[in-house]
Amino acid sequence: MSQPFTLQAIIEFVEALTEDEQDLLFDLIHKRRVAKRRQEIAENAEATRRAVSNGTAQRGTAAELMADIFGNEE
Repeated sequence: MSQPFTLQAIIEFVEALTEDEQDLLFDLIHKRRVAKRRQEIAENAEATRRAVSNGTAQRGTAAELMADIFGNEE
């Protein structure tokens, strides 16, 4: 099994890249993070759609939902 890289080692590796390579890496990481977040949002939307279809979705005002989450009475 290979040893994981330390954050410091990764930083040093990135600093050794050319500016163009660093820009390309930054853009690639940014695009992958955006794509991952979009996937998470899509999964949450699908779970919400299923909950609404099944009748298990909670409904109410933000204050009511917060009270339900934290156990406070309004």
